[in-house]
Amino acid sequence: MSDSDEDDNIFKTGGIFANRELVRVGHVPDLERVVGRDDEVSAIGQALGPATVGGPPESTIIYGKTGTGKSLVARCVSREAHFEAQANDISFQQAYVDCSDYQTDAKASREMARKLVASLDADIDVPRVGIGAADYRDITWDLLEEYNINSLVVILDEIDKLDDDELLRSLSRARESGKAETHVGAICISNKIEYRERLSERIDSSLQENELVFDPYDAGQLRAILDNRTDAFEPDVLEHDVIPKVAALSAKEHGDARKAIDTLYEAGRLAEKQGTETVTVSHVDDAVQRAEVNRFEKLVRGTTPHVKYILRALALLTVDNPAQEAFRTHQIYTLYLKVAEQAGADPLSEDRVYRLLKEQSFLGVTDSNHTGGGQGEGSYLEHRLLRDPDVVIQAIDGSATGGAP
Repeated sequence: MSDSDEDDNIFKTGGIFANRELVRVGHVPDLERVVGRDDEVSAIGQALGPATVGGPPESTIIYGKTGTGKSLVARCVSREAHFEAQANDISFQQAYVDCSDYQTDAKASREMARKLVASLDADIDVPRVGIGAADYRDITWDLLEEYNINSLVVILDEIDKLDDDELLRSLSRARESGKAETHVGAICISNKIEYRERLSERIDSSLQENELVFDPYDAGQLRAILDNRTDAFEPDVLEHDVIPKVAALSAKEHGDARKAIDTLYEAGRLAEKQGTETVTVSHVDDAVQRAEVNRFEKLVRGTTPHVKYILRALALLTVDNPAQEAFRTHQIYTLYLKVAEQAGADPLSEDRVYRLLKEQSFLGVTDSNHTGGGQGEGSYLEHRLLRDPDVVIQAIDGSATGGAP
């Protein structure tokens, strides 16, 4: 290939990333890269320890906000338990089920069977439809017997999304009911600490002694996590203040390591697209805004066009009147009429717009408050955006075109 051909190469990656997989959401790193969760790693290790020598694993329930390392620790420690069991000549298997994707008993049971088939490299076809949840679980029990599996741990991520606790009940009783000779345990992960209240007394008692709460990461922990991923980038690509900036922003807003890592990745992608040689704090700022736009775009994507016209009107008012935080319904309605007209849509009534604004307040997009008027005026409702108006406008434009620019 000539030099000119290299310059025209449409697959150039820009020299920013050395191993971008390390900063991709969903990547399960080696256990040594798990930072700030030593106590939690130890606790889950103790729960799975008996399974590495042929005994029963202890089922565990894990709580914590999104991005606090719950799934990461559970998956990393389970994988290490598999290797430890192998060294002890014990057959230990794990199956990971994301219940936010598989919310029914049948779908989650099918995914459990499918993951076990894949890990055993078994020559079995798990049908997508046509059989029930119990039939899918029977495939799992048969595999455990056929391959002489000593222990199985099923990780049920976001278990609160399941429509019932039948799968967990079946796992907890698999050996007792004679379904399997294998020791079967579960690691249940939930963002909602009240999840246990919906469990039956029998299942609840089996989880009582093994309950973990993952707290949000602080700035120091987030910085250590990000420092531990710097080899995702080429040497000297990250400016020295990039990681402290991402860690400080993430700790202030959410303590979410997943978002922090994603922000660092997006900053790298922006630098790559721009053809720069380094990732700077300005790339971080742009990445944060891009992430906010993406999140808000997902939020409004399923709403009606008129809700988008109303939010655009409120955002435009906010931009044009920086000294004013909140606006009356009638002010918003007046501009909404123009926005709807520009879109070629027949406008809704002012009363309907008022009700839609109150719905957006309930959803946390806006804040609506009654305010007393002056003499001779009754009280009226004022509305203010709870998001940056530029973010709202970009997200609405993105959702209208099928993707953010």
